[in-house]
Amino acid sequence: MARSGASDMRDDRLEHAQACARACGLDLYMRVEGLTLSRDGVDVRGDFSRMRSRVRAGVLSKELLVRACRVKGASAPVAMDCTAGLGEDSFLLAASGFSVTLLERNPVVAALLVDAMERARKDPELAGIVARMTLVQGDALDALDQAMHDGRRPDVVYLDPMFPERRKDAVAKKKLQLIQRLEAPCDDESTLLDAALTAGPRKVVVKRPLKGPFLAGRKPSYGLRGKTIRYDCYVRAR
Repeated sequence: MARSGASDMRDDRLEHAQACARACGLDLYMRVEGLTLSRDGVDVRGDFSRMRSRVRAGVLSKELLVRACRVKGASAPVAMDCTAGLGEDSFLLAASGFSVTLLERNPVVAALLVDAMERARKDPELAGIVARMTLVQGDALDALDQAMHDGRRPDVVYLDPMFPERRKDAVAKKKLQLIQRLEAPCDDESTLLDAALTAGPRKVVVKRPLKGPFLAGRKPSYGLRGKTIRYDCYVRAR
């Protein structure tokens, strides 16, 4: 598995990502604003600067994700985000004090994420947050298995299996469709949840649509509900 912090985008890795994008009928190229995935006038790029307002004091602690992942008594909590995507959820966790390992298997999405992290490192307001984020390009199941065998048990394993976007914003839907061309929905929910629990975290947190079914049909220990989504929390018996 390829590992990086907010590391440099090597030419060979970028070229591979561009080839993968072309194979899916998409364009991936560098613009002034950053690495951009594009098709039919719709652009997608990672951009943590848009999240400044969500990580301000007095706001961050109210984020539903942060509340769901909170671990009592952990002074330096560790999380594994097994479905990193463009890293926004990991960014929130890192801002709240977690050291986060981001797992992303798709090379195109990983390239977008690396570029977003590189740009954030140059921003004094964001650099400290991104410093707590480590990207690993590879399969989540392999990483969870490795963590278990190495004894590096995270406090939280976070899962965000892809589900249909319900927002009415047409542009947001089109952007999601670009990502969906690259990443298929989870085809084995039970295996993913089993692997997350077996890795030995204090809890597994799963993002779900508000009225969607439980992941793999398994009822969580408890959940937190928002307006359109909820977080199902599976607490391991200790």
